[in-house]
Order: sequence, then structure tokens, then C-alpha cells
Amino acid sequence: MPYLPALRRGAPFLAFFAACSLCAAAALGQVTDNQQIFEPVPARVNARAVTTPPPSDAVVLFDGGNLDAWREVNSDAPASWLLLNNSMTVDRARGASTSIETKRRFGDFQLHIEWSPNPLIDGDGQARGNSGIFLHSQFELQVLDSWDNPTYVNGQAGAIYLQTPPLVNASRPPGEWQSYDIVFEAPRFGPDESLLSPAYVTVLHNGVLIQKRTEIVGATYTDLPSYASRCTPYAYAEEVDCTGAMPLLLQDHGQVVSYRNIWLREL
Repeated sequence: MPYLPALRRGAPFLAFFAACSLCAAAALGQVTDNQQIFEPVPARVNARAVTTPPPSDAVVLFDGGNLDAWREVNSDAPASWLLLNNSMTVDRARGASTSIETKRRFGDFQLHIEWSPNPLIDGDGQARGNSGIFLHSQFELQVLDSWDNPTYVNGQAGAIYLQTPPLVNASRPPGEWQSYDIVFEAPRFGPDESLLSPAYVTVLHNGVLIQKRTEIVGATYTDLPSYASRCTPYAYAEEVDCTGAMPLLLQDHGQVVSYRNIWLREL
């Protein structure tokens, strides 16, 4: 989830959040019709991470050896996450957000990525194992420790952040490895830069279907979800052309989260 979301205007809305203890430490996020949904709570299902080696036609983005495929967001600086035990981990000691993105750009793709929140529980709700996978640099698939950790359901692990909750909660306990297998369809723009088709995403969490060709209604970190031919991707300072391929982005939310075995097939 983003660090600096916008506030929805209006006294009733603000009064709701003032009275909501679960929201007290959580970012409020963008304005949507289903803002911070708390029910129905997706049923928990037992599942285990799926570890799949990259196929022969995959682009290997991280195999545990180095961070050469990544850089700091909106910068030419090398990615500065920690390399430990064939994984890369947010460097919490730096004390500042250092989200990273791929040097390559992608349109439609199949993505396999494995992740693990900190085994030491040092927070709750949105302050527990929080990170995110930003598809096309704009659409956040939430990463969160959602094992016995209540929060708004469109902000739990596997949610399209503040838009669509997962069909079920397939989370593993903190410290255990988990997997996402993602099929992403990028938005299409016409010659006049008008939107022809929104983005869609299908996600399996630990081998269990949690998003079934879900329509993404727009950027997940802005005041309102929207599509534009020119946009400011997450953590960017300036607008860029968003009609073509875009980097894949991993969020540093100031909490210890690790990633490994990241590969992608262009479709």
C-alpha cells in the first residue's frame, strides 16, 4: 500500500475513520466505491508455496545471485536491497523508502515470484509484512502478512489494493515462503491516446486462484483510480509515457519482506 494516500473529503467519511480502530495506523488510500472493505472476509484455505524453476523462454529477474536486473525506482542507482540466502530483502536499516524496479519494460506477461514476510511479528494490520508488486508500475498487487492479521479485505495479501479482495485467503504463517503466479494483460491505448482496454490480472497465491481475470479500474495509489496516456508511476517524480511497456516494481514500505525466484514470460 502507498505511504502517502489521499484523504476522501467529507465529514461523514472522516468521522468513520476516526472511529475505526483498525484504520488508525493504516493509510487511507484512494477513493473508490469499495474503499476499505471489511467484509465479507475471504475464507482461509490451506495452501503451500509453489516453487517453479524458470522455463527456457523466461526472463530471469532474480535467481539469488545478484540484483543486476533491478535499479532504484526512477533512478539509475543500483538496487540496494540486501542479498541473503538466495533472496533479496528490503534494507530496513536505511530508514527511507528504496523501492526498486526492473531495468527492462514489459507489456503482457506471466510472472512467478516468491516472497516471505518477516518471521518476527512486530506490527499488525497494514504495518505487518507490507510490500507490494506494482504491475505496469501503477497497479499494486498487495503483499502483506495476512496470517491471523485482520485488516480491510481489499488491502490484505492478494488484493488489488483498495479495489478487489482475493477470492480466498491462501496465506502462510509469517516467515514461510509464499508464491504468486500472475498473468497480466496491460492496458491498451488508441492512436489518439484514449483508453481502448483496461488492465486485467489473474493471480494464484500458493497455487490457489485468488484473482480471476480481474479488471483493474485504474492506478491504485492515486486520489482516484484512472488511466492516462501520460502518468506518474508509483514513487516517480515526473510524468512519463504510459501507453507502452512499463517496468515491474517492488515496493519498500519500510518493513522486512524478502523475495526470491522471480521470472517472467512475455506474452
